[in-house]
Amino acid sequence: MEDLENLISRRPELASCKEDIARACDAFLSCYRAGNQVLLCGNGGSAADCEHIAGELVKRFSRPRPLPADLAEKLGPELTSQLHGALPALSLPSMVGFTTAFVNDEQPEFAFAQQVVAFGKPGDVLLAISTSGNSANVVHAAKAAKALGLTAIGLTGESGGELGSLCDLTIRVPATEVPRIQELHLPVYHTLCQVVEDTLFP
Repeated sequence: MEDLENLISRRPELASCKEDIARACDAFLSCYRAGNQVLLCGNGGSAADCEHIAGELVKRFSRPRPLPADLAEKLGPELTSQLHGALPALSLPSMVGFTTAFVNDEQPEFAFAQQVVAFGKPGDVLLAISTSGNSANVVHAAKAAKALGLTAIGLTGESGGELGSLCDLTIRVPATEVPRIQELHLPVYHTLCQVVEDTLFP
């Protein structure tokens, strides 16, 4: 994957993650080729990362994404000229109405898991982001994803935490301080989005 090689040349400290990033790219591609979706969850800065990733997938990232010809014909020239080929990605932290209702009535650490039960289908991917790998609500979401037949991918710091042993694969960036972990998460998920877009919209 040329995009992955470019990442390692820019950020050589991520070489230890190269194989897991490649596996995550393959999981995303398999998900989208099968007509499935990606769910994203995380807290704080990682919640913002979920929004960022969803934005890069739902609309074009860095290249044109033409709509399928049959859809373009149905939409007509005005809509077709303004819309992009889309990759469905749902940022679970962004559902403020649901979240405030759930945490008012139930134990907050199960909110993401409830959303996975609501939206997750076999063949979907859950990208679970936690710098420690131990955020309880993210861990519960990964457990729900595994039970429902989703592919669970963790994005963590060096230790991997509980997500490291729970997820189908975990990208452990080589840092231990939260700000440094978050700095490395961004180029990882940008590369993931780039590989998916370059492959599905050549």
